[in-house]
Amino acid sequence: MSMKSKMMTAAAVFALSSGAAIAESHMSADGNPMVGGAEMLPDMTIVENASNAENLTTLVAAVQAAGLVDTLSGEGPFTVFAPTNDAFAKLDQDQVAELLKPENQAALAEILSCHVVAADANSTAIMGMIENDGGMHPVTTVGGCVLNVEMSGQGDDTVITLTDERGQVATVTQADVFQSNGVVHVIDTVVLPAE
Repeated sequence: MSMKSKMMTAAAVFALSSGAAIAESHMSADGNPMVGGAEMLPDMTIVENASNAENLTTLVAAVQAAGLVDTLSGEGPFTVFAPTNDAFAKLDQDQVAELLKPENQAALAEILSCHVVAADANSTAIMGMIENDGGMHPVTTVGGCVLNVEMSGQGDDTVITLTDERGQVATVTQADVFQSNGVVHVIDTVVLPAE
């Protein structure tokens, strides 16, 4: 099954709901979120918006190298946990350079698909699932990775974290960046599949 087919047919693990961002986000004069100095327009796709964000350039390069531009530009809906450039900088840079080579496209696509869920899940829906599951909700991504999602704090101080299959913890630093084909939650760590 192709990556596009997997993304489009993966079971939706998040319920649809509307809600507010859990993290304070910078807003444009038009009321749209700002990510990496760029206004995120709700009528643009995930790839179009990410391409304008200065802090997501490594992610965009990786999506291009993995051959996932058309998929993530598709109808969706998708929820993308988008690692920043600083998140990628935490990785061994020789490994990142190796993954960006054409011969490693499949391995890169596997890692990136661990950041994508085939549903449109905002922070309110995520927090509701965490509460319903007693404090931790397992999320299966389109790449087959299981992320354990938890939250701490309350109200404006609520923090959502994702723990990957290697025990690494990624924090959502900006939630609910809505796009025409889904929603993006910016994270501070690249999540990885089990070794």
